[in-house]
Amino acid sequence: MGWLDRVHDQVDTLTQARTLQEASRSAESYALLERVIRTTTDPAARADALVQRLSALINLGRTAEFTRAIEEASAAVRDLAEPYLHGHLNALAALAAHHQGALDRCVTHLVKAARALSAVEDPDRDTAWGWHDLAMAYSYLSFHGYALGAIERARQLGSTSGIPEETFAAPGIRLRNAVALDHNGDSDGCLRVLRDVAADLARFVRSGRAGRLRPSSLAAYGYSAARQAALGDPLESTGEAEPSHLLSHGGDSARARDMRQLGMVCLAIADGRPIEAVARLDTIRVSTETLGAAEPARLRSIALARAGDHPAAHRADRLAFRLAAQRNDRLRDVYIDGIAARIDHEEMRREAARYEGEALTDPLTGLPNRRRLERYITAVVTRGERVVIGVCDLDGFKAVNTRHGHHSGDLVLQRIAGVINRVMRRGDFVARYGGDEFVVVLPETGMTEAAEVARRIEAAVRNEDWESLVPGTPVGVSIGFAEVSGGGGLRDALSVAFEQADREMLRAKSRPRAS
Repeated sequence: MGWLDRVHDQVDTLTQARTLQEASRSAESYALLERVIRTTTDPAARADALVQRLSALINLGRTAEFTRAIEEASAAVRDLAEPYLHGHLNALAALAAHHQGALDRCVTHLVKAARALSAVEDPDRDTAWGWHDLAMAYSYLSFHGYALGAIERARQLGSTSGIPEETFAAPGIRLRNAVALDHNGDSDGCLRVLRDVAADLARFVRSGRAGRLRPSSLAAYGYSAARQAALGDPLESTGEAEPSHLLSHGGDSARARDMRQLGMVCLAIADGRPIEAVARLDTIRVSTETLGAAEPARLRSIALARAGDHPAAHRADRLAFRLAAQRNDRLRDVYIDGIAARIDHEEMRREAARYEGEALTDPLTGLPNRRRLERYITAVVTRGERVVIGVCDLDGFKAVNTRHGHHSGDLVLQRIAGVINRVMRRGDFVARYGGDEFVVVLPETGMTEAAEVARRIEAAVRNEDWESLVPGTPVGVSIGFAEVSGGGGLRDALSVAFEQADREMLRAKSRPRAS
């Protein structure tokens, strides 16, 4: 028995309101729900209408009404022993708290939502939508791994309830993941995700299912394609998959409006009109929550670079990087202030520890810094694990600073950080040690495997397009590895390993390179 089977009044109206919201017609849905709230005497119907009304308000971006709507819905749901309703309400309350900038409340609601939805004994299509909204909340908070897990749960439940696959395609979740990679210097990783999103849309178009995609999904597919084009991929889509056509969808969704405005900026960049793109950015107003506070600054950087104003492009890029880093700092503060301590949820405790670690970061590259590296290696060796450390030193970096200036040098360091991170294996650790020196840590690894890791790093750096970033100054990397010995004191063992790795790195630097 599903949730609506327990509702005894105005079920058809509540179902119609759901259908309108799925079609991005939230204003019409809101009007229906207000009528139910005014006229029903069934507690279950009233509670359902109040939860749905909160969803409509979030879609419409009516932030000022969120608090009262949450209070009224919470009062109606409190006495109903229905896990789905509690879960969906908390998922929506997490979204609302995020838009209001209340990250502590947002995280609390996320945990409560996941618990409640997991406790539903007879999940149905409504439970699937609850998981969908929880996935969206995770995504906006940049918990991309949790978001992907929740949307997969929604797909599984939706499949058993007869909901088509494309309904929960959720391109917006992967889109936010992609732009977050770009904001942190990994444009190649961003492009890989965006190409995967484009491939999904192409699959739906080929199978004739594109017409069944939700309007909000179409807008996200449109922005994904436009963003891909702004980064230099050629635009190949036509007809119903053409980005400007896709961006015209989204109904009355505030998030779709934001993507439409930013999408036009991307298309202007892709079409060789960067000055127009900058002018558009000067006039539009978008929520910092739709695609992250860093997105307008990052688009400005791309446009200015295309226009040839590289100093201004660099300043905009640094701003985008700082804005992206601020999100991690805010999340860290939430955890340090005690969110994890108040919630006995093991996954959230592990996440809290991870974000506490991320506070010990290098501000330029976003990688763990020397202090965090030393803590990590000490913990691994203390547990008795076999570990190899590698010292990576850039070749040609002095010439970059001399010929192009320190701003370009900073861009090279950010790019190198992204390249090294991209080729490492699951469980490996990368840190910026200082200057142009990076350190990688390979747990449970021997020297043979370390040599393969070194080969991958060298190849990735060699194949990077340095000419477009710092013309005439090729960049390379020299790497030396050493295994940490378990004998003697811990501090001495680490010191010996670092010295040995450094010597190996210098030997690698002195060897002739293939031209």
